[in-house]
Amino acid sequence: MKQPLNIFWFRRDLRLDDNLGFYEALKGKNTVLPIFIFDTDILDKLPKDDARVAFIHKTLQDMREVLQKEHNSSIAIYHGKPIDIYKTLVEAYDIETVYTNHDYEPYAKERDEAIASFLETHNIDFKTYKDQVIFEKDEVVKADGTPYVVYTPYMKTWKEKFKSYNLEIFYTNAYMDNLVEHTRLPNLSLSDIGFKTSHQNITPYTVTPKLIQDYEDTRNFPAKDATSRLGPHLRFGTASVRKMVKKAIAEKNEIFWQELIWREFFMQILWHFPHTAKDSFKSKYDRIKWRNNETEFKAWCEGKTGYPFVDAGMRQLNETGFMHNRVRMLVGSFLCKHLLIDWRWGEAYFAEKLHDYDMASNIGNWQWVAGSGVDAAPYFRIFNPTTQIQKFDKDLTYIKTWVPDFQELTYPQPIVDHKMARERCLETYKSALN
Repeated sequence: MKQPLNIFWFRRDLRLDDNLGFYEALKGKNTVLPIFIFDTDILDKLPKDDARVAFIHKTLQDMREVLQKEHNSSIAIYHGKPIDIYKTLVEAYDIETVYTNHDYEPYAKERDEAIASFLETHNIDFKTYKDQVIFEKDEVVKADGTPYVVYTPYMKTWKEKFKSYNLEIFYTNAYMDNLVEHTRLPNLSLSDIGFKTSHQNITPYTVTPKLIQDYEDTRNFPAKDATSRLGPHLRFGTASVRKMVKKAIAEKNEIFWQELIWREFFMQILWHFPHTAKDSFKSKYDRIKWRNNETEFKAWCEGKTGYPFVDAGMRQLNETGFMHNRVRMLVGSFLCKHLLIDWRWGEAYFAEKLHDYDMASNIGNWQWVAGSGVDAAPYFRIFNPTTQIQKFDKDLTYIKTWVPDFQELTYPQPIVDHKMARERCLETYKSALN
């Protein structure tokens, strides 16, 4: 007779310590089989040299090595549709409970509901935990129970609620003996799942006391490279949000802390308003008559608009998979307001290129620059891509790094005149919104 066991399913939580679902699984009475599924429903849409897939694969191999060397265990790695993988798992093992952590994106919610229903037909429990945020779903809402759609009051209520919150770190080491004793669980190479190594690397994060203390003074200047690079690590769970909040509090830095709260603000917006994944939060903004000129979109994608600050951002993105947040606002505004190209085009391009792509934040920020989202910039706020240089890159250090040809004769002429584009944008938005 097969021994009963529990499964822990790693997803957006690729770390062995301070992982709540993993911690709860390890504390249970049965031994735990850790698994990861390379989901073909997600992978089939990605370029074959996607740096994020390579990063996930490398992280899993590192985790397997720790479990093999220190705990005589491992992680079973699969490739396919999650429902199909679970069909084979229930045949192979006597599973009592599947543990995992919450995921809030629309596809993930549907997937988890389907898995939970399937497991229920086999009398298997499906338990999920809050792990990638401090507060989720409707934990921070207005007094009448409705969601906040403006950041500042959400942030204030978040901080108020946090005062009575027990910020616990879930140390798993004491329970690792509860893992299955098996170091030869199924593994897959990158090529087994149809991918290859990327020329890009996901940069390790830096969250030193100095970076946090200087954050307010340095974060707006892309040449300084003074951001934490935490984005992908929070996205894939190689960093614990609880530990990061603890660091922000230790350094008493409100601005750094508030950036972490922005992330949760956008997550609860997507959870409450899943239609915003495809439609404008403010529905009247879907009446805007976008020009959607494909030649201009291509020039924007390639960093050939003739506006050096915009082009520097796009070239940095294409080359490295990263773009400084201040520049993201500028290139987003330029696409929607100067070129009158639908924010969804830009959102999709960022989704393909950004290492730290997170659906909630990406959609939230793109709708912010387009004016169509929650707490958005008013439509008549149009960044001037030339005066922004004076404010944020006056020595041209960032521009010279990414657009060394900006003073050459070969550098393109501006794709559009700023004054004309601004007037055209105001007119187009006004006629759609009135």
